[in-house]
Amino acid sequence: MSEIDLKTLRMRVETVDNIPTIPGVLKKLLTMLENPKLSLNVLSNFISGDPALSSRVLRIVNSPLYGFPGRISSVSQAVVLLGINAIKGLLLGVSVFELMKESMVGLWEHSLGCACTARIIAKKKGLKEIEDASIAGLIHDIGKVILILQCNAEYDKALQDAKHNNMLILDAEKKYFYATHADAGSWITQKWNFPRILVEIIEYHRKPNFSKYFPVETAIVHLADIMVRAKGYGFAGDSFVPPVDKTAWELLALSDKDILDTYTELEDLIRSIGDISIDSL
Repeated sequence: MSEIDLKTLRMRVETVDNIPTIPGVLKKLLTMLENPKLSLNVLSNFISGDPALSSRVLRIVNSPLYGFPGRISSVSQAVVLLGINAIKGLLLGVSVFELMKESMVGLWEHSLGCACTARIIAKKKGLKEIEDASIAGLIHDIGKVILILQCNAEYDKALQDAKHNNMLILDAEKKYFYATHADAGSWITQKWNFPRILVEIIEYHRKPNFSKYFPVETAIVHLADIMVRAKGYGFAGDSFVPPVDKTAWELLALSDKDILDTYTELEDLIRSIGDISIDSL
């Protein structure tokens, strides 16, 4: 039933920056991300040169999500504190998901909720690089955005199929493509020179048992995704909650109290950052 062969799909995914309707600032960002030698200074200057982008970055960085509420006053300070990978992911999130307001309402909220939950779980597990888990949570569904931008008609059919036939969007995607949003996300983040940890989490967030190098981080985003769905925060493309992967559950070994505490912290974070919608950025 697939309407687009794999080779054509990957080509479309990897040339998303050629879409005429993509805003100029996003096109410039995507071009920059392809540079493997992209420096903090260049990235900082790029953000600072766009007042709207600067405002969005500082607004999110100063939110409770990042733990620096009201303390970061400049883009250069934010870039230094968070590091290039976190800033790249954050920029991608706020820039690309802006295009989703009409195409898939609720995806930004789901993604932000996943970023919050992944951050909470990463802290509980004592991860050193908490930002990697948080950023991966924010952009784990980037493949959905890319597929909608490049294959809008086909993806709309997949969404309708998932809705009317009680399917997971992942399974509906397989009917209309030879790949899923996780595959698309992996292809494009590789092209944009994202670090291996983010690429692997994005590729395997729905099947964490395949994660080879970053199983704990992938399991965290997998569980965060499902917990946010169960909470009903935002919309991820389907109307029911998939089961937690057994391998991921056993690897994280969270107690019932850990889960309850995570939900409590998530509710507090969501209340604190509830006004950070795409429209308010």
